[in-house]
Amino acid sequence: MKLATLCYVKDETQNKTLMLHRVKKENDMHEGKWNGLGGKFEPGETPEECAIREIHEESGLTITNPTFKGVITFPEFDGIEDWYVFMFVSKEFSGSLIESKEGNLAWIDDDKLLELNLWEGDRIFIPWLDSGFFFSAKFVYKDKKLVSHDVSFY
Repeated sequence: MKLATLCYVKDETQNKTLMLHRVKKENDMHEGKWNGLGGKFEPGETPEECAIREIHEESGLTITNPTFKGVITFPEFDGIEDWYVFMFVSKEFSGSLIESKEGNLAWIDDDKLLELNLWEGDRIFIPWLDSGFFFSAKFVYKDKKLVSHDVSFY
């Protein structure tokens, strides 16, 4: 089992979200896709600590007060292990963007997010981030294709 975070950094003054176009890392299972920022937990980290560290490592930005929005389970997403991903949104940040070793960072207009080359499930859960509800979901992929999903809102 892998524990990870995914965080969407939002600039509300410009109605934009920071996204990462995964085009640099070798053997990247996300190659060519646009993703929020995040990654795997390090030993002893809370989900919030992981999100804050990953955002800083991948973007150079320092986020504060990330808002926990939900959890998504991806059974055998990498073909081997189940991934449990803690979902966050952050609207408070400081710093300047750096060159990411995983891809190209870009501030995307919120009304254009779903037009990007996203994983199929991302088109479903991204709107949930602004729903006002906490969610627990499962997205099942086989051969990089979404085959089913379900969700509970709280």
